Amino acid sequence: MPALRGLLLDLSPLRGREFRLLFLGQLVSFFGSMITFVALPFQMYELTGSTLAVGALGLCEFVPIVTVALISGALADAVDRKRLVLLAELGSAVVMGVLMGNSLLDAPHVWVLFVCAAALAGLYALLRPPLDALVPRVVPREQLKAAMALEWLRSDVGMIAGPALGGLLIAAFGVTLTYAIDLGTFLISLGFLAAMRSSPAPPDAGRASLRSIAEGLRYARGRPDLLGTYLVDINAMFFGMPQALFPALAAGYGGAEVLGLLLAAPAAGSLLVALFSGWTRRVHRHGRAVALAAGGWGLAIIGFGFADALWLALACLAVAGGMDAVSGLFRNVMWNETIPDRLRGRLAGVEMISYTSGPTLGNFEAGLVASFAGVRASVVSGGVMCVVGTAALVALLPSLWRYDARHERVGGGR
Repeated sequence: MPALRGLLLDLSPLRGREFRLLFLGQLVSFFGSMITFVALPFQMYELTGSTLAVGALGLCEFVPIVTVALISGALADAVDRKRLVLLAELGSAVVMGVLMGNSLLDAPHVWVLFVCAAALAGLYALLRPPLDALVPRVVPREQLKAAMALEWLRSDVGMIAGPALGGLLIAAFGVTLTYAIDLGTFLISLGFLAAMRSSPAPPDAGRASLRSIAEGLRYARGRPDLLGTYLVDINAMFFGMPQALFPALAAGYGGAEVLGLLLAAPAAGSLLVALFSGWTRRVHRHGRAVALAAGGWGLAIIGFGFADALWLALACLAVAGGMDAVSGLFRNVMWNETIPDRLRGRLAGVEMISYTSGPTLGNFEAGLVASFAGVRASVVSGGVMCVVGTAALVALLPSLWRYDARHERVGGGR
């Protein structure tokens, strides 16, 4: 049926060899990372019994992300982007080996978990700017929305299968096996990346330097519509990110298996949006979609905080994940359609700070509030602040609400 086909996911970018290799390699790698996504906070909570310690993992991740992301973005505009991605994946494999070795000790060291969390965050910050800047090079502009939807699909598959399987593996075998599987997925990803062609910087690219980083920041500052997407996402994730509380909530619902379900539920909603993303081709007011979806995330988190049954809690998290997918898809399209290629690495670095600083600091905020006011009070208050903050940002940055892709061009001008 033509109407149904118009709603379904567009697979055309996968016909291109370079995008297909990149997609498959990151699909495997991200799946393994999502298993560790369950194992690391679970092991921390098991060793300490503290939600604040779990939230502090996010605080440890924040500093290397902010430090490395801007540098990585500048490097992505000055050197081979594929080589940077390879280096980040290789380093992550080494860190997984350290986590696996620590888990085999009779008394695993808590400090190793903090150090490895910081190292993985730094390597992820090295990975994402060149990876995000690489996608527009391997697909034509008219396929960018379809490619972004496929990227969200890849992420969703990993975030559903990884945590769900991770929870089962931890319950049956402990965390060591989960770390070992993640190590193996990084090695597989390296094989896919090695098969790709190089992606060198253009001949006129400048050197990575503080001046080049400053140029990227000036460009971002001169685009209030882009700034709006960054700030809306930071606000939503800072106040409405309760993942640090999931181990404590899961203990009340049944344990490690439930933790995997809580972590996978948002991705289930996101997956539904990605699979039926054909409608996005007809949406041109991308800023409005970003803001409305961020508000929807906050409302869903409020519902999650009030939920008194596991099925209802999972449903609210799935709705939140769907809203996040809508917001993320249109944010990515706005960036990739209007940012010049010579600046994409640096702006991807700025973008990464926006979508990672919110969750890392938000997890610490959630754990801190929970330690004083209780777990559910932390969740509900965060959702309320997310909605209020989104409305305030839209009022302060009207260009975000007015943004219309039909009137924009590369460089962000009309």
